Amino acid sequence: MARTHLVLLSVAACIAAAPAAAAVTVIGNSSARNCYEAAELDLPPQRLAIEQCDRALNEESLVMEDVVATHVNRGILRARSGNIPAAIEDFDNAMALDPNEAEAYLNKALVLTMKASQARQAVPLFTMALEKKTRRPELAYFGRAAANEDLGDVRSAYADYTSAAAAAPKWPAPQAELARFNVRAR
Repeated sequence: MARTHLVLLSVAACIAAAPAAAAVTVIGNSSARNCYEAAELDLPPQRLAIEQCDRALNEESLVMEDVVATHVNRGILRARSGNIPAAIEDFDNAMALDPNEAEAYLNKALVLTMKASQARQAVPLFTMALEKKTRRPELAYFGRAAANEDLGDVRSAYADYTSAAAAAPKWPAPQAELARFNVRAR
């Protein structure tokens, strides 16, 4: 259990940079675009960035696609700033508005993996992100692997680490996790 907790911590460490890559693009010149750009940065969010997201949602006339994207992007910023309940609320709002927005599922699952006690809730969200064709399948596989490992499903964890490595061959984290496994033929 201690080892899997360390794996979950490594997934949690990914939340600082990785979910930024799961931001949802907003085109144009607006607060929604500024919110997206802030979510894309690998920097701790500034209060101003979250305010840009708030402004976009409350004051701008956005098409539904941009409303959904802004909820995902604000959720990323809120998660990075440590406001996990608000982040989850944003991801839930995005999923309610567009049940096919893969990045909402992925980011919510990544946030849930920050607590080992929520690994069981994260697994189906990672699966949904993959089924809905997330732009970052390596994160979904890696996060689901860590959650499965925490739940004691080592076979599924190994398979997902392998899939994460295949999806992002230059990313060293899946390879490092796979190196811990000792696979034997039966």
